[in-house]
Amino acid sequence: MSAPRKLPRAFFGRSALVVARELIGMHLLRDDGECVRRGRIVETEAYPGPADRAAHSSRGRTARTAVMFGPPGYAYVYFIYGFWNCVNVVTARAGLPHAVLLRALEPLDGLTERTSGPGLLCRAMHIDRRLNGADLLGEELWLERPARRPPLRIGRSTRIGVEYAGEWAARRWRFFDRASCYVSTARRRTN
Repeated sequence: MSAPRKLPRAFFGRSALVVARELIGMHLLRDDGECVRRGRIVETEAYPGPADRAAHSSRGRTARTAVMFGPPGYAYVYFIYGFWNCVNVVTARAGLPHAVLLRALEPLDGLTERTSGPGLLCRAMHIDRRLNGADLLGEELWLERPARRPPLRIGRSTRIGVEYAGEWAARRWRFFDRASCYVSTARRRTN
């Protein structure tokens, strides 16, 4: 059995649609200097901007979205509703603003709070805007391929909370582990 290992930069250098699906079952780790927290990713959403009207990059490069236009394998962390932080994985190539929102984790180590939903995930993992632009191959926040990865039954559905995006809201770009009880409860439909 092999040891867990960090995902390489090349893993992230692909379309958000490919990476979003392949992140299911991978581990997200956060070392805040006091505790290392670890969870298994069970739900993601792909945002292949700038054409995707639901992507933050659809209106072009701004101070908020600049990290999305950078090289792959970095964290895009933003603040919404005046309360929640959300973390995305930057994918594709530099200049092409693709990102994958991490929506839910199955708690493994160091997690005692709820992790079902992107805001709850960030709160439990102690992820905030200070980690915006963090290298996901670094020592504070990273992703690993687990030593053992059981077979997955991956479901798909439309993304959550993007009704404003018109026809883009109907895209089935949300991926989740159909067997996990940690997937967020909103719209668990699958095909």
